[in-house]
Amino acid sequence: MNRQAILIVDDDPSMRTVLSDFLGSRGYRVRASGNGTDGLETFHHEAFDAVVTDMKMPGMSGMDLLRGVKDISPHVPVVVMTAYGTVNTAVEAMKEGAEDFIMKPFSMDHLEAVVKKVLAAKPPGERGDQERPAGPGPGGSLSEGKKIVTGDPATMNLLETLKSVSRSRASVLIQGESGTGKELIARHIHRHSDRAHMPFIGVNCAAIPHNLLESEMFGHERGAFTGAARRRLGKFEMASGGTLLLDEISEMDMPLQAKLLRVIQESEVDRLGGGEPVPVDVRIIATTNADLKKRIEEKTFRSDLYYRLNVVPVKIPPLRERAGDIPLLSDYFLEKHSRFGTGEKPFLSNEASSLLNGHRWPGNVRELEHVIERAVLLCGGGEILPEHLCLEDEDGEKTQPAAVDLARSQGTTLRDMEKSLIFRTLERENGNRTRASEILGVSVRTIRNKLNEYKNETEGERQEAGAG
Repeated sequence: MNRQAILIVDDDPSMRTVLSDFLGSRGYRVRASGNGTDGLETFHHEAFDAVVTDMKMPGMSGMDLLRGVKDISPHVPVVVMTAYGTVNTAVEAMKEGAEDFIMKPFSMDHLEAVVKKVLAAKPPGERGDQERPAGPGPGGSLSEGKKIVTGDPATMNLLETLKSVSRSRASVLIQGESGTGKELIARHIHRHSDRAHMPFIGVNCAAIPHNLLESEMFGHERGAFTGAARRRLGKFEMASGGTLLLDEISEMDMPLQAKLLRVIQESEVDRLGGGEPVPVDVRIIATTNADLKKRIEEKTFRSDLYYRLNVVPVKIPPLRERAGDIPLLSDYFLEKHSRFGTGEKPFLSNEASSLLNGHRWPGNVRELEHVIERAVLLCGGGEILPEHLCLEDEDGEKTQPAAVDLARSQGTTLRDMEKSLIFRTLERENGNRTRASEILGVSVRTIRNKLNEYKNETEGERQEAGAG
């Protein structure tokens, strides 16, 4: 019998009962919550294989719950239900990480088919964080299903030091270049703290427009501004009792920095349009790839906020300063990404290894992972050669001669190889153009333009065939 666990969140009691009874009769272990806040709290304390949530609920909406679930356990699939759906709502939900979208009314057979599909697509063995090992594994610590893979003595000492620091409530400021793994370090701190069973919520200060960031962080009441149709909890309230990650804190504008400073000092937030402050208990971890002291001199970052955040300073060295980790990371990423292909783990030729070891890695660990991921796609299993690596030179240009050599060796054109690689990557990422663009090192617009180009070519060929 299937014993996978499903969390159902819906404010309609009759709908909760129907869904729980049906999925329970199909062998699933089912828990149900009547609102998003209780649902997220249940998700913190128990392990689930999937979440099925209504979109429109009082208090925390289904979209907020979706974000909260994905902040805690990105691998757990979320299915969103709604009777108020539009194309835009569906697109927004999918962008936030929803695996599927069901319009009410729907049949129970359709629900079962969707649940089976999202569970089948989930990587084997991936559940909520509650069932993942909390302690360190070989070469590093587990964090949100990802390893901090290192053999560098300084980095290993840093991880050990952070375990003891984790138990305090002190704010942490993590500084390092893009791609060095700042979020992994933040999750490492959370996992070893006494708040590990509580929420870990992240806010990307660079990705959210400044005019929306205040509402995103502090929440708002219904009617606080045009379009505020219901109360929305901010990230501080969602993270209360746990840890709040402020990613790229240097991108926050000055007025909001002042409000953030007050929240840190008073341990309470004022929702937009609210009358009473709301107490919060949050441990703050901030990350930045900028020189904050230089930003203070430029009058774009508050010095008092800097000293509030920099209670525990953490500096992550770039990959070029710990070159001994390159072979370890390469092998880890080969293992990780070969699981999604044929299952056969490729291996690096001596020449390919030398190229990786000699590269400067301006994009750090993230760049190395994308290079390995592309190489796994290109080599098709077996040996990875230098021409499979598609490294960038100092000016950020792809090494085209290697790509030309690869196309020539495979008896195809560079254009056909490019087309094949784009389609294979999209297929592997279930059509997710954003993920495909990251892997291939191009923009989403480039992917879209290429697909339109291929579509026009195909239509032209069909017309010619019809005319013939």
